[in-house]
Amino acid sequence: MTLFNRPFQPRLGTSIAALVMFLILIGLGSWQVVRLEWKQGLIDERQMRWSAPASALPQDLSDEAALLHRRVTAEGRYRHDRELYLPGRSYKGSAGVGVVTPFELTDGRGLLVYRGWVPTSRQDPATRSESNPEGIVQIEGVLLPGGWQGSDWVEPGNNAAGNVWFFIDPADMAKTSGLENAIVPLYLGLYREDQEAALPFTPPPPMEMRNDHLQYAITWYALALALVVIFVVYSMGPKRPEGGAEA
Repeated sequence: MTLFNRPFQPRLGTSIAALVMFLILIGLGSWQVVRLEWKQGLIDERQMRWSAPASALPQDLSDEAALLHRRVTAEGRYRHDRELYLPGRSYKGSAGVGVVTPFELTDGRGLLVYRGWVPTSRQDPATRSESNPEGIVQIEGVLLPGGWQGSDWVEPGNNAAGNVWFFIDPADMAKTSGLENAIVPLYLGLYREDQEAALPFTPPPPMEMRNDHLQYAITWYALALALVVIFVVYSMGPKRPEGGAEA
């Protein structure tokens, strides 16, 4: 067999190895296509929940998956004297902290509310008392999952005693702040139309999700194609002379 006027002489061992690698690469690419469709489904569902009108925080919170990323309203009062802080947060390039405030619902339950960002110089609630509502108020936000969202091996340790929290842990935060009958493991990401109307600034809850699976799929398929090209080139002998006779 000849290709481009050169004999094509693949070896058995090389052919088997190349075939196995080709199937693995194609399999990895196809798996990323499946992941692409799965992730896009999650994104569409999250956006649908986010765009739906806000409803009252339900009494039954047993179906956590059905509640995540839904907009809800709640009524109660903040405990500003028990604020919890997430250090190392930035907003438009400025350093500051994230503020989590215990919220005592009028029905007797407790809810942790991520109110947003304040500059380090305004961390003390006494420096922004004008934006800390007292008494019974109604708030709106998005129900979000607590806990560390990254890899376990890089999970930072929260310092409850020092009120330094690297991620929102609703159970530990509720216990530390003395919030009774707390709703866990969810918390409420506060939402305001005018996010810079008052401190803390309230950037939109994290509704975006990375979806890089298309790039990953293209990479694996491209490697499979490159493998085919390398295999063909490796298996081709020297070019035959013009007259057709062996050199």
